[in-house]
Amino acid sequence: MTQFLYYRKVALILCTIFLISCSSSTKKEQLTDLDYKNAMKHLSMDKYVYNKIDRKNWTSTNHMAYSKNTKEGKVFMLVNIDTKTTSVAFDHQRLASTLSNLLEENFSASELPFNTIELENENQISFEIKGKKYVCDLDSYKCSEIEKIKRNRSEYISPNGKLAAYIDAYNLWIRNIETGQKTQLTFDGQKDYGYATNNAGWTKKDGPVLKWSPNSDKIATFQQDARGVGEMYLVSTKVGHPKLEAWKHPLPGDEKVFKLERIIIHLGSKPKVVRLKMEPDFQRGTITDHVAGRNGEFLDCNWNENGTKIAFISSSRDHKIAHLKTADIHTGKVTSRLIEKVDTYFESGARAENWRVFHDTNEVLWFSERDNWGHLYLYDLESGKLKHQITKGDWAVQQVKHIDKENRVIYFTAGGKEEGNPYHKYLYSVNFDGTHLANLTPEKGHHEIDANDSWSYFVDTYSMVDTPPISVLKNIKGEVIMKLETTNITVLQEKGFQQPIEFTTKARDGETDLWGIMYLPSHYDETKKYPVLNYIYPGPQSGSVGNYSFRSSRRDNQALAELGFVVVAVDAQGTPGRSKSFHDFYYGNMGDNGLEDNITTIKQLAQRYKGMNIERVGIWGHSGGGFASTGALFRYPEFYDVAVSGAGNHDNRNYEADWGEKWHGLLKPSMLENQPDGTDNYDSQANQLFAHQLKGRLLITHGSMDNNVHPSNTMLVVEALIKANKDFDFILFPNKRHGYGDMTDYMTRRKWDYFVKHLKGMEPPKEFDITANKE
Repeated sequence: MTQFLYYRKVALILCTIFLISCSSSTKKEQLTDLDYKNAMKHLSMDKYVYNKIDRKNWTSTNHMAYSKNTKEGKVFMLVNIDTKTTSVAFDHQRLASTLSNLLEENFSASELPFNTIELENENQISFEIKGKKYVCDLDSYKCSEIEKIKRNRSEYISPNGKLAAYIDAYNLWIRNIETGQKTQLTFDGQKDYGYATNNAGWTKKDGPVLKWSPNSDKIATFQQDARGVGEMYLVSTKVGHPKLEAWKHPLPGDEKVFKLERIIIHLGSKPKVVRLKMEPDFQRGTITDHVAGRNGEFLDCNWNENGTKIAFISSSRDHKIAHLKTADIHTGKVTSRLIEKVDTYFESGARAENWRVFHDTNEVLWFSERDNWGHLYLYDLESGKLKHQITKGDWAVQQVKHIDKENRVIYFTAGGKEEGNPYHKYLYSVNFDGTHLANLTPEKGHHEIDANDSWSYFVDTYSMVDTPPISVLKNIKGEVIMKLETTNITVLQEKGFQQPIEFTTKARDGETDLWGIMYLPSHYDETKKYPVLNYIYPGPQSGSVGNYSFRSSRRDNQALAELGFVVVAVDAQGTPGRSKSFHDFYYGNMGDNGLEDNITTIKQLAQRYKGMNIERVGIWGHSGGGFASTGALFRYPEFYDVAVSGAGNHDNRNYEADWGEKWHGLLKPSMLENQPDGTDNYDSQANQLFAHQLKGRLLITHGSMDNNVHPSNTMLVVEALIKANKDFDFILFPNKRHGYGDMTDYMTRRKWDYFVKHLKGMEPPKEFDITANKE
């Protein structure tokens, strides 16, 4: 009996040890608040970057002011080109004291309440504070208010600064800024058929869309026909009756989409409206899926220098035809000048119109990718015949910056001509006849150009991912006149800055070069294994990286790396900045999203960095990146394990017509008749049709009042997942738009938690508050 009790006791002890062992082996390792706080240090580190030019302002042809961040705070500098000197623009402490007394607020020398200054004369500067303009004498440091800045974001100010155009009751008006007198210009505008309407469906504003003539006496604009165009709806969340938002928003395949009836308005004592004699244009642009540029500028519509002639481009609904036309501004007669047709979509430049019409010399500067690279061509305006190609080669013109018509020289940026990263942009000049092509910025790196109005001088700021910015002043020949600033990152490095790594890999074809950036933890150890995170924005209008200049931080990429991940971002095929074929890669198949290029890139990097654990891979993105990250989990479940998807356009049949019809082609309802299974040519890109293939962990999010990518895009996926009996996580942000506003920090924290928990197998700190822990 004693022996029995002994063995029973031993058995109980062993069982207890086993249970304790099992319990401890299943308990997840815990990350702490301190881990997240350390990661947060990498969210924004710009304050530790010194002597980088922040704001530039040419105050005259030979003077420029700029600000920079220093250890002592923000400092304003003044450049005198005549004397080739740079000096502190004023006594910051004296000015701070003056403004503190004048405005009855406490201002410090390092935090003055304005961002830019104007040089009124050698002894006076001016600046704006809270909608008021002040001028200060630099001898006495006496300051006074000289005018109130009357700005209305719903107005478009004329070039001479005297008139403001605005919309009232669907009609276009102007207001004399000096006298306040208002003049109605159009009279037959009505709901859904108004003048200068700024609505593209995915974006809309109250201000007008128009093009002022250079001498401010005419306006080129349109009457937008939205009659019969379908609507989009959003409903707010509140106690009581919700608010309904409804607006015109065409979708791919809709019979009726936005059209424009072009007009010219002649101002004066008796304004006159001339309607151009042509069929209405589709609301399409050659550089965007809208016709409105910054501040409401009417894109693809150009006046000559004295405002007597006008040229414009009519684009087909599918963007495959660009038709250059001119119009008689008095009779409305329209003349066809030249037409270019492409197989996919025509673009006139990289977010900038590269075409110009020179009426005085009867010539057209034209941009085309017809030889697979973006280049400039010169045409005869009258005949529409090609005179000659101006630039050529396996490199791509990006933006025409300036044209010297007198000397017949074109200044433009381009990428891929120099050795190294093809996304580095350089400034070049070339004669109209194609001779004397010159690189004006030969220093290696990505160049940002800021020229004075006459383009006699420009500031050249160049950098690389691993090289901080250097700013120099050059003349138009590209000769360095003086050095301005060399960025100091000593303190940034002392604060733990982790240098990201620029890399190149091969695309899925094993031949095409890809470029990207990866982020390693500061504690990276080759002998350990780190899950991989893939940041993605598939375009097609931009890429995951795109800009390869120096930055102290990019999104929260390094912050995530500090939590124990290797983060990878690559510009895959299907994104811009390279050849036409590179950009066109998945035209008609937007569901591709460049994912196979992302996968092969990660696999190649894992051969170089042995700490990368490609058995545990996560992916995230927002908008197009939300579309792609969700698609990654559905289409490649054998590679991707976890995805965090934000505001995805998961089915572009539910997104604005111009977007899908440009990048995927026109929706072909006729295919429904030809396909017995009822499919159409947009099915290949629709995420909800692949939701049944989900195997990993998915967090899908959206703002309930998103007026860019409608929440219905996400609800289609949610519905499909439920019907497929799939487990997933979902956050709907009440009353938030396409960005999540004051809920962004919460979204960031939930993203971090999701990857920590489901990729690293660790417990994140409970309800860590990013907002409360910001410095």
